[in-house]
Parts: sequence; structure tokens; C-alpha cells
Amino acid sequence: MRIVPRNAKVAKTAKAIVFLTLALAMVLVWARRSSSQTDDLDVLKVIPENYTVILENQFVRVLEAHIPPGTEEKPHRHLKGVSVCLTEYTLESRILPDGQWVRNDRRIGTTYWSDASLHQVRNVGTTMSHTIRIELKY
Repeated sequence: MRIVPRNAKVAKTAKAIVFLTLALAMVLVWARRSSSQTDDLDVLKVIPENYTVILENQFVRVLEAHIPPGTEEKPHRHLKGVSVCLTEYTLESRILPDGQWVRNDRRIGTTYWSDASLHQVRNVGTTMSHTIRIELKY
């Protein structure tokens, strides 16, 4: 017999956490060499109010991000990595210097890869963006 949680969002969040744990384990296994994020446009230097380091070692940096609705972030950089959405939200982002704004509707559990980039993000929805990002340091 399969037990089904009463709240579908709780189930989706639980699945996202399980996936995040598995993704982190895979990243640690595949990591080869260390590098650091010393750029003045590093997201932690540019927007410390939105980003928190929850784990860092020689292989990865894991960030927790909260972007309030109606806000636009300053241009910043991320290392390449995987992100897992923990809430439903709508963002627009663009790669700098000349990228076009692209709209992204994110759902709980959405997981996506991003290459390292200088970009800008704005939360154009009505809900807080809550994401965990696993950045590779190689």
C-alpha cells in the first residue's frame, strides 16, 4: 500500500529535498579541483541580503536564495551549477551585457542547470522565490 501525503505541496517539497541531497552527493563525487569565487560581482558580495551560504568546501558552494516579489537584483555572477526550486515563483532574467529578458515560471521541485554567467534577475511574480543552488568550484 502506498501512503500519500495529505498536502501535495509538502510531497513536492520533500521530493525536491531528496533530489537536492542526491544532486549534492553526485557533485561531490564528480568534483575534481578547487577554485574560488573572488570576483567583486560575486552574488554574495553584491546581494548578501538575498543569498546565504549553507555549505562550502573545496568542491562546491551551496547557496540558499530568497528573492522577494517585485524586486530586481543588481548584476552579479554565479559559478556553474544546479538549482532546485522550493517555492513557486516567476522570474525574468538576462545574461549581461546584452541579453534579452527571459521569463521563467518555476514550480516546486523544478531543477535546472546554469552555466557560469554575469546576469540580472527580477522577481515579477507575487510570491517569494526560494531556491537552493549548488555551485561547482572547478
